[in-house]
Amino acid sequence: MRSAYDADAIRAAEAPLLASLPDGTLMQRAATALARRCAALLGHTYGAHVVVLAGSGNNGGDALFAGAKLARRGSSVTAILTGDTAHEAALTDARTAGVRVVEAASAGAAVAAAIAAADLVVDGILGIGATGALRPPQADLARLVSESTATVVAVDVPSGVDASTGVVDGDAVRADVTVTFGALKPGLVVAPGAEFAGVVEVVDIGLDLAAPTLTLLDADDVAALLPRPHGETDKYRRGVVGVAAGSDTYTGAAVLAVGGALATGAGMVRYAGLAHPAELVRRQWPEAVVTVVEPTTGGRVVDAGRVQSWVVGSGLGTDDYGRDVVRVVLASDVPVVVDADAITIVAEEPDLVRRRTAPTVLTPHAGEFARLVGADRADVEAHRLDHVRRAAAELAATVLLKGSTSVIADPDGQVRVNSADTAYLATAGSGDVLSGICGALLAGGLDAPDAAAAGAFLHGMAGLVATGEPAAPIVAMDIVGGLSRALRILGG
Repeated sequence: MRSAYDADAIRAAEAPLLASLPDGTLMQRAATALARRCAALLGHTYGAHVVVLAGSGNNGGDALFAGAKLARRGSSVTAILTGDTAHEAALTDARTAGVRVVEAASAGAAVAAAIAAADLVVDGILGIGATGALRPPQADLARLVSESTATVVAVDVPSGVDASTGVVDGDAVRADVTVTFGALKPGLVVAPGAEFAGVVEVVDIGLDLAAPTLTLLDADDVAALLPRPHGETDKYRRGVVGVAAGSDTYTGAAVLAVGGALATGAGMVRYAGLAHPAELVRRQWPEAVVTVVEPTTGGRVVDAGRVQSWVVGSGLGTDDYGRDVVRVVLASDVPVVVDADAITIVAEEPDLVRRRTAPTVLTPHAGEFARLVGADRADVEAHRLDHVRRAAAELAATVLLKGSTSVIADPDGQVRVNSADTAYLATAGSGDVLSGICGALLAGGLDAPDAAAAGAFLHGMAGLVATGEPAAPIVAMDIVGGLSRALRILGG
């Protein structure tokens, strides 16, 4: 498991270390690691053109010290000072090493020419405590860097990215590599900030950190969570999933949700729904136990038989039938995965979830989430962490917000970020499969946050398996097909 810490936690951990070490020790540790990574990216330092963007804070000092080290190894280094001041000792060292120093505010043409000619740019404009939009000349520099062909290395966090949340308000430096110190930061793994971070490398500088702000499950963590059959097991002990999904309009949702649950290892899947999707489920998945429900009796879905979890909402519709189904399923005393149309219904009747005592997982994409909380979709995508934490607390449920970064929050404010993903998962029906996966994990005994986080990881891994190498587009049924291989990789 990897942990991420916000700016306040990092600064709190740095304070006792700064007090106990000789002045400048931490900065030299950071600068040495930064210079080493820059040299590796250049391949050869002698004769390389390097531009250092140095702000007035400690990240600017790190960048200047690293630039001085590269200059001593033969690089032609230009330091562009982006603030009113610069770290005094680092600036002195840079000048002593032969670094050319210019001020961004007074050398426009020279700055543009230097960045255009650079082999590598080191971004030390701002640090992890910065919030809000970049202002001139920093914003101008970010745009120049984005237009250049240079390799870009960010110091701690790309300037313009909020290290604690991943929010990007306006221009930001788009890095190829981010060398971050002490620990991973949420803004480097949560979109939109994650899209600017490139490859993230964490340099240990000896911090003693408390509880993390955010975690990412790795393959070993997910493998340890997955339910495994024992010698005395049977289909009921392995977990029975009820699926109430699909409609005459969206028949595929039923097939895909059932497939996701079956392929994840549910002992049995009971499908309850309208005649047409029920027939398609029966044809595609003879393993499923199918119960046909009449359009006027949606509340009868729970008569399909005993289950250990329900999956409700995928392609269900929001007519009277759909509403009856959602209400009766959410009134049950077993864990429930709430997806798609069921989320739209819950947005109008949030007490359907709030009053539940059994575990609940909601799996909205940004548009569904926006309806759920009455927010603008663009704001949801820009402020994922704030929104998902608030929604989980207000609904007293686990919320899995899908997207370019899938984030999972529980009512206590703990957040997990999915670390297995591919953009090819953005295809019709992919979320239906995910709901089935999460339903199977809930039925297998996982609690709601674990089921959501492990389900998102398994879904992503199945997508990666299905896309192949080199990656190629997939359809949702390919994800179902990739689940068995993904489980074998995880040792399930």
